[in-house]
This record gives sequence, structure tokens and C-alpha cells, in this order.
Amino acid sequence: MLRFSINSRKASASLLVLLFAMGLIAGGLAIYYVNYRQISNLNNEVADLQSQIAGLNGSQNQTVTNQTITIYQGNTSLADLYANISDSIVMIQGTTSTGDVQGSGFVYNYSGRMVVITNFHVVYDTTDLSVTFSDGHGYAATVLGNDSYADLAVLSVDSAPSSELKPLQIVSSSALRVGDQVIAIGNPYGLVGSLTTGVVSALGRSIQEDYTNFSIANIIQTSTPINPGNSGGPLLNAVGDVVGITTAIVTDSQGLGFAIPSNTILREISSLISTGTYRGHSYLGISVHDMSYDLAQQNNISVTYGVRIPKEAEAGHQVVVPGGPSEGKLREGDIIIALNGTTVRNNDDLASYLEEKTLPIDLLVITVIRNNSQVDVSVTLGTRPPPPT
Repeated sequence: MLRFSINSRKASASLLVLLFAMGLIAGGLAIYYVNYRQISNLNNEVADLQSQIAGLNGSQNQTVTNQTITIYQGNTSLADLYANISDSIVMIQGTTSTGDVQGSGFVYNYSGRMVVITNFHVVYDTTDLSVTFSDGHGYAATVLGNDSYADLAVLSVDSAPSSELKPLQIVSSSALRVGDQVIAIGNPYGLVGSLTTGVVSALGRSIQEDYTNFSIANIIQTSTPINPGNSGGPLLNAVGDVVGITTAIVTDSQGLGFAIPSNTILREISSLISTGTYRGHSYLGISVHDMSYDLAQQNNISVTYGVRIPKEAEAGHQVVVPGGPSEGKLREGDIIIALNGTTVRNNDDLASYLEEKTLPIDLLVITVIRNNSQVDVSVTLGTRPPPPT
């Protein structure tokens, strides 16, 4: 009985092992089947997605092929912007003793009076002055006022019908930043109504014109292509408002143009129309040179920025104008480093501050380095002498 009992137990254990093994095999087969089905389904879904993507690509390519691409400046189409304002741009022509001249300008509404704004150098010493609109109709023009110190002129075209006079809006240039996109429209080389685009590449520059002994301050530098004939045309922001007047280029440069800021127009326009001139340019009556590291080393000076009044022996002329606002206040060798607490890095800063922030008879506190000590000097500003004729 004992032997039989042991064999029975062994047989039962073997059966259990066999059943367990068969269960494992069956379970494995079931799991494999489930996984296989899932993988198969996933493969089918991926194939469907790939087919859909291919269809979308084909449809998209076909759409792009037939699509008209529109370039936007801000939120405005350049084509729409041009269509809206091109009729406001005019060609200005005249005759001088040396030949014919040609430039650009734009219509502006000042307190109900329609005028054309342009550069002084476009109309300087001209006769037979005329303005031609985009439709080809031309009319005689006369100069209402001009300012050679700012290279500005305002013209009247009284014989033009009101339908021709479509004014542009002038906005403050104070909001401009380096990198802002700008547009120029004018008549380069007589090519009427040409549009170019670029960016503001610098602010607060000073440039020297041929008509005066003073630089024009607070100039906008731009990469917008400007050529002869563009002078006097508007520099526009991304929505078509005037922020400047294109005025000059650097000869043989690539993408280096300059524009009078619109703030100058807004400041002067009333006087130019009512009196024919503008006498609001502040005057210090000094000559200065930009400071630099090398100049500081040569003169044993600790400051490397600002503007220095040179010694007369260096300059070859008087550096503080006799009888001028600075006589007895500023001296040879003084280095101006601030105006009313605003830092002056160079002559651009000095000229721009005087032009933008001051008027004649204002009291200006000038911080200077004198004999390596810092002192404040108060000067009552004068008015620039009349420009040479």
C-alpha cells in the first residue's frame, strides 16, 4: 500500500507540472496573438496616417503653386500702403545757374492749408519751380519758407486743384527705435514714384551740409536705399505715416542714407509758413572735438568721452566766439560731459540735445571736466546767426 501511494503521488505531481507547462504555453500564445494584433493594427494606422500626410503635402504644394505671396510691413501690405499714399508724393523741378534740378516732396495739410514739404537744397537758388503729381499734371510752385540749418523748405502750389492735394500724416519721430522698418518713396534719377524699404540703422546722427557752417543734428540713419532725386521725399513708418524726410547719402556707400526727423518738421512748420524762416536753433558759440582714449592719453586726461574745446593753437581759429553765449563761461581745454544732467558722449549727442531739447534764451547747465576736476557752468543760450546767403 505504501508503494502504491508513493507512485500515485508522483503521477499526480507530474500531471500538475504538465498542466502548468501547458498553461504557460497557452498563455504565451494568447499574449503573442494579442500583441501581434495590436502591432498589426498600429502598422495599419501608421500607413493610413502616412497616406493622409502625403495627400496633404500634395494638396499644399498645389495650393502654394497657385498662391500670390503678399509681403507685409507690420500689419500692412506694402502694395496696399503704396497704393494709398503714392498720389501724395510729388516731383519737384527747377532751374539754377548751373542747370536743371529735380527732387521729391509730399503734400501736407497744415491747419487747413495744403502745402508741399521738401528739402532746402532741392529748391535752393532755383527759378521756374514746379511740382508734378503722380498723374503727370504739373503746376507752378513758390517757396513759402525755408531753413538751411535743417535742410527744410515749404512750397505752395496754389494753382493745383484740391483733387490733386492728398496730404500725408506726420507723426512724432521720438518713438523710432534702431531696427524699426521704414519706407522711402520718391523719384530717384527721375524714376517717378519709386519705393524702397529698410530699417532705422542709427539715431541722433549729425551731418554737414554745404550751405552752412553748422551740422544738421538729430538725423535718422537708415539702410533704406536713397539716391539722387529721392531728396525731399518722405521716410515712412510701417503704417505709412511720415517720420522723416530723406535728405542725404554717403557717396559710394551701400545702404547708408540719412533723413531729417519728423520732429524737426513739426517744430518748424508753423514758423516756416507764417514768417518764411525759423530762428529757434540754439547757439553755444564754441568749437569742439570728440574725445577719445588716445586724446585722453595724449593730454593726461582721465575721461575718454564727451567733447573737448581745443586750444586755439590746435584748431587754428578762435574756439570760443567773442561776444557769444559761452564767452567767459567755457574755456580752451574744457571737456563737456553732460547738459542739464544728460550725458554727452560725442558731438552728435551735443548737437542733438541742443536741437531737440533747447531753445534760444534757455539756461543750460553744462558739466565740464576742467583741469581734471568736474564743475558745472551755466550758459544762457543764444540764437544762431543768419545762414550765409
